[in-house]
Amino acid sequence: MPNAPYPMTDTQYPITKKWFRIGLLGIFILSLALRFWGLERFNTLVFDEVYFAKFGNNYLTHTPFFNAHPPLSQYMIGIGIWIGSHIPFWHDTVNGLTGSLRSPWTYRWFNALTGSFIPVVVAAIAYQLSYRRTFAILAGLFTACDGIFLVESRYALSNIYIVIFGLLGHWFLLLALDNQNRRRSFWLVFAGIGFGASVGTKWNGLWFLSGAYFIWIAAWLIHLIHSFSNSKFFFRSSLLEQEAGGKRQELGVSTYSPPSPLSPLSQTPLQNLTQLNIFQMLFYLGIIPAFIYSIIWIPHLQLDKTYGFIAVHQQILKFHLHLGGNSPNVHPYCAAWYKWPLMTRPMAYYYQTAESITEPLPVMGPPLPAGAGQVVYDVHAMGNPFLWWFGVAAMLFLIGMLVSQAAIPWVKEKRFSVPATLSVDTWIALYLVINYAANLLPWVKVTRCVFIYHYMCAVVFVFLAIAWFVDRCLCSYYQQLRALGVTITFIILAAFIFWMPIYLGLPLSTEGYKLRMWFNSWI
Repeated sequence: MPNAPYPMTDTQYPITKKWFRIGLLGIFILSLALRFWGLERFNTLVFDEVYFAKFGNNYLTHTPFFNAHPPLSQYMIGIGIWIGSHIPFWHDTVNGLTGSLRSPWTYRWFNALTGSFIPVVVAAIAYQLSYRRTFAILAGLFTACDGIFLVESRYALSNIYIVIFGLLGHWFLLLALDNQNRRRSFWLVFAGIGFGASVGTKWNGLWFLSGAYFIWIAAWLIHLIHSFSNSKFFFRSSLLEQEAGGKRQELGVSTYSPPSPLSPLSQTPLQNLTQLNIFQMLFYLGIIPAFIYSIIWIPHLQLDKTYGFIAVHQQILKFHLHLGGNSPNVHPYCAAWYKWPLMTRPMAYYYQTAESITEPLPVMGPPLPAGAGQVVYDVHAMGNPFLWWFGVAAMLFLIGMLVSQAAIPWVKEKRFSVPATLSVDTWIALYLVINYAANLLPWVKVTRCVFIYHYMCAVVFVFLAIAWFVDRCLCSYYQQLRALGVTITFIILAAFIFWMPIYLGLPLSTEGYKLRMWFNSWI
């Protein structure tokens, strides 16, 4: 960061190791409570539970079926149904919509548990990127305060599995970079398993793996550019370099001094990316993910022998290519990729009305006539608006920071240069921007109908971006910046509480529902 007034020693950070662990535990408990509270509220199949809950149950009843996605998430749901069916409680309400008599709790609880870990994994990635506890706590807290992750975790859907396995792949990769020799190989194996499992949930899990490759390529490019910058054939002598640095300081333009190796805050595992060679990348993050992806298919192909391994992939591709264009004529909630960051088109997973709050929940049968319902039950797959909007601004700030760091030497000295050692914040910016782009930009060329939940793989890096920005504000010596960080945090928390009824499907008056639908495109 350009001459940023931030503390650079661990003693200046207010969160001790003890309180850091307590904070992570608190975030997990909050996530767990929100996901399990009223989990059986709607005794029906909500949104794509009509597919995934049924598919999970089909594995238990040995019923062959065609699945338009890789099968890992349905295995997980099926395991949850099997375990839940053997637990002697939470069976007050049951239905036969999955093909067997099941309580909603049995096909939802495993997703709720899995989704509760996502904020903790995001916090772990933030800590591993920087060793800054404040950054990690903020990243975990903001992720726990998002709506679409809460909604997706409370129902038998598949997207949380793409995200958690992809994030675990990144966390294990960072742990590998933080170790050497056998311990590095150990974590690289687990990184490959995580990435393979993410792709084994849905194909777009591949973008998590591509993000790992892109940041590795970026690290090598930086290394090569710096190597060339030291060549006498291309750049000035060291004396001229020192004079130019002095002029930059006189002009008030920042220069970067390599951090002290004695301080853990001056290090990041990303600095070790160039210690991985092409053969390690291809084996650990190529062959192992491909192997894991392949064996994930074995139980499904044993159940449904209609198609072999190659043929089933051809059928899946054919299915997605024939879903139709990305317009409301195909599906009312179709939303192109450029609508996701500002959340202009979220979607309702469940909507029913009742005449009063004392009536049984309207989960079966036709809806009431228009105007008759006084109580609204709505489950909206919608992010925390201010978390997403602030996050996009933080991501743009990071992009601007990277561009400025490359442009300043060019403008001042008419040359492109890279410092010997990038700052931790520059590495974090590269990591977040590259992974965000890797998970968003592939959707630009997708012509089928897509939805806002496809943004979940990218938006986690937005959460990390706003957490980084707030952390830098809170750790500033300037009171105005600290106040800005506190204000952003408060607004995000308040927004989460305000929109929580439509994440949890709590009863709302018609006025209360309209109060939360700020734009017509949200309905």
